[in-house]
Amino acid sequence: MDFSERLIDSTDWATYMLLLCFVLLALAKYFYPKRFHEFSLLPLTNQYFFVHGKNDELNHPFNMMLFVVQIVCVSIFVYLLFEVLNPTEVQQNEWLFLQICTAYSVFILVKFSMEKIVANVFSIDAVINNYLYQKLSYRNFLGILFFAGNLFFLYVYPPTTSALFIFGGSLLMLNAIALLYSYKKNGKLILSNFFYFILYLCALEISPYIILYKTFV
Repeated sequence: MDFSERLIDSTDWATYMLLLCFVLLALAKYFYPKRFHEFSLLPLTNQYFFVHGKNDELNHPFNMMLFVVQIVCVSIFVYLLFEVLNPTEVQQNEWLFLQICTAYSVFILVKFSMEKIVANVFSIDAVINNYLYQKLSYRNFLGILFFAGNLFFLYVYPPTTSALFIFGGSLLMLNAIALLYSYKKNGKLILSNFFYFILYLCALEISPYIILYKTFV
């Protein structure tokens, strides 16, 4: 009888990516327990912004860890959309996830840099930094929701087109509500500079997502 060595290698990269996200969330909670607790209450109270929403905290390690979680989880969700809508592309392109992850990262960082440049040109750095901090925090929170959704679709309920669109649409709606809240909070400043606000809204908030949608389609 001939014996052959049987090696079983896991190819489930998504599991490793989600494990990485779980480790980052655990580290964020371990090293910054009070900050993590206040962050978890973000949908209920604004205490997190009052305590931690200073201009120099955009690059805080807590934000960076959650930002990585956001990038990975959103990219996995988009990959699941490709699996449902265009399975041929998934089968033929083994680097699809890395391409999605890179494209999303570059999109966010370029958009962020443009907003910082605009803030510097118009000398409104303090206002824009506060707005960017709020937006980053809300989207990092949505990243955790994407993390939970990915776990559900990968290990509990096989993803379908309707389920993915309902889940993704719900989170996009939450993101829109968060943006509207930020605009309401800066209502007086917006009204006094309404023309510039419309330009900013069209150039840096609406058009980039239209371009991203066209690219995705």
